[in-house]
Amino acid sequence: MAEDIQQKLEQYRTAPFDARFPNQNQTRNCWQNYLDYYRCQKALDAKGVDTAPCDWYKRVYKSLCPLSWVNIPSSPISVSIRIVHECHLLSTFPCVAQIEKWDTQREDGTFPGKI
Repeated sequence: MAEDIQQKLEQYRTAPFDARFPNQNQTRNCWQNYLDYYRCQKALDAKGVDTAPCDWYKRVYKSLCPLSWVNIPSSPISVSIRIVHECHLLSTFPCVAQIEKWDTQREDGTFPGKI
């Protein structure tokens, strides 16, 4: 089974279709895979098992979440302008790295999701 997961991770290109999220807006899919990643890590850590299979969820949420949520580069200017435009389209002003915010909330114990 571990070989199957490793093979899937090596062949990973983009997030597969998920019937729970049939619409074009994949924001909830991003959120769910972020939760699933940390739930998976928590469950496998509790069992004392390798958490490598959880990397699948991380790859999925990193490919689904808007770039501005995953990472905000300080340069070049053209990338920054594109990200600000993306934040405007998503109505996420002030534009912050959402994943970084979620990570901070998890560490502080104020994260709104159930992990």
